[in-house]
Amino acid sequence: MTRLDPTRQPVLVGIGEIIDRPADRAQGQEPLALMVAALQRAEADAGAALLARVDSLDVVNSITWPYVDLPGLICQRLGIAPQRRFYGEVGGNTPILFIHEAAQRIARGESTVAAVVGGEATHTAAWARRQGVALPWTEVEPVAIGPGGYLPARKRSYLHPLAVAHGIDAPITVYPLYENATAAAWGLTPGAAQAESARIWAGMSQVAAANPNAWMRTALSPAQIAATGPENRPIAWPYPKLMVANPAVNQGGAVLITSAAVALAAGIPAARLIHIWGGAAATEPKDWMARDQFTAAPAQDVVLEAMLAANGGSIAGVAACELYSCFPVVPKMARRRLGLAEDAALSTAGGLTFHGAPLNNYMTHAACGMVRTLRARPGERGVLYGQGGFVTAHHAIVVASRAPEDDGILAPFDRQAEADARRRPAPEIVETASGAATVETFTVVFAADGSVAHGAVVLRLPGGARTLARVPAEDGATLAVLMDTAQSPVGRVGTVGAGAGGLLYWAA
Repeated sequence: MTRLDPTRQPVLVGIGEIIDRPADRAQGQEPLALMVAALQRAEADAGAALLARVDSLDVVNSITWPYVDLPGLICQRLGIAPQRRFYGEVGGNTPILFIHEAAQRIARGESTVAAVVGGEATHTAAWARRQGVALPWTEVEPVAIGPGGYLPARKRSYLHPLAVAHGIDAPITVYPLYENATAAAWGLTPGAAQAESARIWAGMSQVAAANPNAWMRTALSPAQIAATGPENRPIAWPYPKLMVANPAVNQGGAVLITSAAVALAAGIPAARLIHIWGGAAATEPKDWMARDQFTAAPAQDVVLEAMLAANGGSIAGVAACELYSCFPVVPKMARRRLGLAEDAALSTAGGLTFHGAPLNNYMTHAACGMVRTLRARPGERGVLYGQGGFVTAHHAIVVASRAPEDDGILAPFDRQAEADARRRPAPEIVETASGAATVETFTVVFAADGSVAHGAVVLRLPGGARTLARVPAEDGATLAVLMDTAQSPVGRVGTVGAGAGGLLYWAA
């Protein structure tokens, strides 16, 4: 490994955030405007004229409005001309990826000042779509909008046809599979697992309540978060609305990255520099049905174990963590792998429910929160862990309010080979079955009025093959088994067979 030139130590030097919640939604700012404002605020936070020196711009994938050339529009608005302009793919892990890659380019002497920015305005855009209101935003090519209106359709052609046929093809219906499987594997009753989720989410709400950049700034109790009702309807078992990511926000966030030498020469005090030490990344198979299990994710494991190794084998020396929080199972899995206590603070920004989930860009806001936290804690370290897809893409970095003692930032961060080596062979997937079948994991999907739409059960057949079956809303007895808070149905044997619509049905 090439020894790091100390003058090239990469640092987070400026953070910028904007929240836009006008009384008249038609006056909401478009994502482009939010991103430009966030970058300007990041420069103001740095206290130095850095935007004109940006030579690398990474733009987090924005879903709200289908711009033709978003990086180019940002540069035009700001009057800058970075040599590198990159528009990212979809993924909640991508802000951490972009920060990590920018830090490595700075460490290698390939870049001087880098910017990472993202923004969404779905609060306004979704309202306009429902009301049929034309927004006075930047013109886009009509072909780019498509039949879905302001929010482009998300194509997930990599998913198994069974997952699509059963409607288990979106994050809200897939993450509960991990939630229910892990709870059983950890020996928790469903009720105990739900209580843990509520406690963690209550802690997130407290962080958000103190964050002026958060969308929901009311601290809630665990009981308020767990109790379902008209304002907290069930979404997919066991998650109610207050336990799922909230994308209906108008938020923008940005960070500026440079070297310590450039920052100091620009007059920025050393105490405001947050050093980027290094990190790790790995992924799971995109198709969730093709995974070996739902009780762990080898890619997550190797990434978080790398964070432990970077901190001397223990999380004890880490002052702050941001563990991705689209749904409770993710930070629950992560905190166990890191060895964090159940009452540990798992966010510096407030989480994707309460801070708000500007789709792919939450971890940029989390990085801003971490910078604020570490600036107030001289010499301390933090971990930023982002995740994308369906427990798919994992990326984490170590940052600190002091320089590292080694050149770990130059180390390759790809841990894919290690993750793949840990992964067991995935079971065969079959589309037809009859007879006995054992629950591997499950969820229950609810309609908008809070009534049951249907249950979905991942099954293992005699011989080990996997399939997916439906539980119709009319099968109250089986649904009661699935939603029993005292006893998990994971491992329970029932009967699978042909049902309506060409789908398999399962009964307890």
